[in-house]
Amino acid sequence: MKIGISANALRLSGGLERYAMDLVRGLADAGFTGSLKPAFFARKIDPALAETKLVEAHRISVGFLPGKLRDTWFSWVLERARRKANVDVLIGCNRVESSEIAICGGTHIGFLNATGRREKPSDRRQIELERRQYRAARVIVAHSKLMQDELRTLYGVDEAKIRVLYPPVDSARFSPVDASARAGLRKRFGFADDEIVLLFPSSSHVRKGLPLIEEALAGSRLPVVVAVAGRPLDRASERVRHIGYVPDIENCYRAADFTILASSYEPFGLVGVESVMCGTPVIIPASIGCCDAIAAHAKHVFKPGDAADLRRVIARAVESPDSHTSVARDAVLYDADVSAHVAELIALAKDIHAKR
Repeated sequence: MKIGISANALRLSGGLERYAMDLVRGLADAGFTGSLKPAFFARKIDPALAETKLVEAHRISVGFLPGKLRDTWFSWVLERARRKANVDVLIGCNRVESSEIAICGGTHIGFLNATGRREKPSDRRQIELERRQYRAARVIVAHSKLMQDELRTLYGVDEAKIRVLYPPVDSARFSPVDASARAGLRKRFGFADDEIVLLFPSSSHVRKGLPLIEEALAGSRLPVVVAVAGRPLDRASERVRHIGYVPDIENCYRAADFTILASSYEPFGLVGVESVMCGTPVIIPASIGCCDAIAAHAKHVFKPGDAADLRRVIARAVESPDSHTSVARDAVLYDADVSAHVAELIALAKDIHAKR
């Protein structure tokens, strides 16, 4: 059985691109090497990555087209490219019609509904491509129960076709440290001993909810600082501090007191699982996809979009007597190991291949 993977890129990034790289490593560890090496189709491929050597890399050029037409072109070219590469089962980590296993890490209709954005012609093209992908796929892997609900209610997908598999996390990388190491990390990032640090990892501050967090903290007397890891701030303040791009984000989790997200739309929110695996509790909205995957003792949940409730939840979390206790133990309610996730996908692929 020849497995293929389709993604927007094979490079260091977030979201489904990072997920696709996890699949590459997991498949190699499961024995898909040599003649069974997966074919990987993407718009951009970083030849310097170790993962690139684990696949047959196939770059599909889209740069000559206007941005709004690139997804459709990629999907059309991929259908021929996968046949040429003798792929038996394709795992689609982006919007492509020819994937037997479609990975759903978010839906465009769900995003528009959650953000209140008006639908434009380009949105309609994206949605129609999604619909065609879901119709053609043999199995749709939803990365959260929220995505399962959106597939059923917004796209009319038969529930029998959907399999909920939460995304994997590298447990060797995301793990707690002792008090001495944590103190050293706090010093490295400039966190004072008397500060309560809310880590805010973000590449899109408005979408991730920074304005709501600032509103919730306005006028508060709590010694709380929001440490923003990622994209620079338009403006800094006494409450909000930019700590830059941090490649070893696991050390940010370990140094912080809490990790916070207030996203308007977050299909899963891997940040939440990574944080609690490092021992740091999370403050998240009830609407975030990972909420169901995190144990009650490791999360503080507020009403989505409600600054007053977020203010109440932050105060309760900060003033809790066990707020500085590591929560890593039993904090994640599923097997987040990459090998376990990939084993599930391999089983799905074998079943699809056997029934052809």
